[in-house]
Amino acid sequence: MGRRKSTSTTQTSTNSSNKFEGANIRFQDADDKEIASNSSNLDDSIVAVDKASEDVSMGEPDVSFFGCDGEDDKTSADYYFDSYSHFVRTKTYQNVIYRNKFLFQNKVVLDVGAGTGILSLFCAKAGAAHVYAVECSHMADMAKQIVETNGLSDVVTVLKGKIEEIELPVAKVDIIISEWMGYFLLFENMLNTVLYARDKWLVDDGVVLPDEASLYLTAIEDAEYKDDKIEFWNNVYGFDMSCIKKQAMMEPLVDTVDQKQIVTNCHLLKTMDISKMVPGDASFTAPFKLIAERDDYIHAFVAYFDVSFTKCHKLMGFSTGPRSRATHWKQTVLYLEDVLTICEGEAIIGSMTVAPNKKNPRDVDIMVKYSLSGRRCVVSRVQFYKMR
Repeated sequence: MGRRKSTSTTQTSTNSSNKFEGANIRFQDADDKEIASNSSNLDDSIVAVDKASEDVSMGEPDVSFFGCDGEDDKTSADYYFDSYSHFVRTKTYQNVIYRNKFLFQNKVVLDVGAGTGILSLFCAKAGAAHVYAVECSHMADMAKQIVETNGLSDVVTVLKGKIEEIELPVAKVDIIISEWMGYFLLFENMLNTVLYARDKWLVDDGVVLPDEASLYLTAIEDAEYKDDKIEFWNNVYGFDMSCIKKQAMMEPLVDTVDQKQIVTNCHLLKTMDISKMVPGDASFTAPFKLIAERDDYIHAFVAYFDVSFTKCHKLMGFSTGPRSRATHWKQTVLYLEDVLTICEGEAIIGSMTVAPNKKNPRDVDIMVKYSLSGRRCVVSRVQFYKMR
């Protein structure tokens, strides 16, 4: 999986209301005014705590730290974030919990992949009867200290281990909360772990947060960077290395896309209901139709996802799309072998097939079939991508 070497992490938008892209749904902004709380010191401090399994500067999972075999060479940068892209998602979870305390009061909560325990702390402050924070890495030890430091040991219990291997002290829980999403929604995600926990411990009328995730597709003009990333291999210091170009084309790029690059509409590929779906639902084939909104060239498809919390008093969530505020997930760029010359109103018709890799289910295999029959361009092609 590729990544741009240098790009601005700030994503501006005229969509200051965090609107779902491609849907007439409005999310409340993550930076809405602070909700009143009994402990302002706790609220001010824990909002700056992030998932420790992610690298601060790039948002890329730190593989050595992400696993369950702990290491002792981490610095404070592995536990905290100072990027606005991290703030969006953490603040959204905080708002979901604090503004919907009726969901949490006197309820038993399971936090899957708890990291520092930030979501567990939020739940405790919202009135949960008890919170079980499960974390398989050595971050669980830090989470225990954080819970103790904030005087919440009587409400939050940190359990170190894999969800599939531990036993909870209770038979059932009322709520499961997790930040399970990966790049492209499904790359290196924890969805199957959440579903396992749901089927084993969640009461019949229980709540999963978030409970919906939607994957979208659009198309962009990206001539400059495609030349740098792909066409570069045609002439490397005077030598033909085009054999590497084929490999580069198969590697999706995680990056922030400027909304001005968008040429077509945004098409909803798949919506997953986390409270009802089964693991196999993460494998799918979905048709799409992308209609050009201006005359331009298309160099790549771009995928992104939205996450929503539908059980809230008012719909809440966030989007990772190019027209929304930046998150560490950014967008996923899939470059095309052809440069498509498209005129306003013309449509690219195709389908996308997504499935976990058979050897490593945390990786994702993608197949895109697409065709364009336009006035200046006629093309039909199948391309394969591998997120590794």
